[in-house]
Amino acid sequence: MNLYLGLYAFFIGLAIGSFLNVCIYRIPLKKSIVRPPSSCPNCGKRIRFYENIPLISYLFLKGKCHYCRHPISWQYPMVEILVGFISLFLFIKFGINYQYILSLFFISNLLVISLIDMEHMIIPDVLSLPGILLGWAFSFIIPDLTWTDSLIGILAGGGGLYLVAIGFAYLTGKEGMGGGDIKLLAMIGAWMGWRSLPLIILMASLSGLVIGFSFMMFSGKGLGAKIPFGPYLSLGAIIYFFFGFQITHWYMGLMY
Repeated sequence: MNLYLGLYAFFIGLAIGSFLNVCIYRIPLKKSIVRPPSSCPNCGKRIRFYENIPLISYLFLKGKCHYCRHPISWQYPMVEILVGFISLFLFIKFGINYQYILSLFFISNLLVISLIDMEHMIIPDVLSLPGILLGWAFSFIIPDLTWTDSLIGILAGGGGLYLVAIGFAYLTGKEGMGGGDIKLLAMIGAWMGWRSLPLIILMASLSGLVIGFSFMMFSGKGLGAKIPFGPYLSLGAIIYFFFGFQITHWYMGLMY
């Protein structure tokens, strides 16, 4: 790996992560992600360009607004660093090419969806529906993914989860799966194909069970607390994206 290109990929990820923070904050509020320029959500003062440098500005400002000294959420540097490393890992996997760009777009979208769902309990259609269409469109050029696998992934992901939601509602009288989760899994199926879905759903269910149960117990909200499922679907998809072959090989080794 070229060290300088690797650093370049990491810094690209930091910059994209900074933009994703804008999306995470503004999309649920139905605000433009382009205008107006960024400002402090507490005092409303416009953030100058040198106060908006990914990660560096947060460290320089010691995690506080330059004007009102209100704490800046740790989410901002966390997202920037996370996307920086994702960009680096994708560079190692693909190099700088169209697969790197498409994969970075897909995983960034999953990250934005997850954080919005965690805070607002919604998955905006403006993220999932275009993601479905783009996933199917790009299946014509993505290696190891045919347009038929992508189309079946859309139908199996969205349709399968829809049937589960109907069955759960019929048996319990409660809504157990939102429409946003159904569209999210359809989007994942579009980008990753139908063969990935069983393992992704399994990993999402197991992680949701462990992490969600722990949250309910330690938060004191009990078993009646609502837990968003979108972040766990996204987590399962990202794990499968990077380690799907190894996990499948290990699982098949247990079977035979």
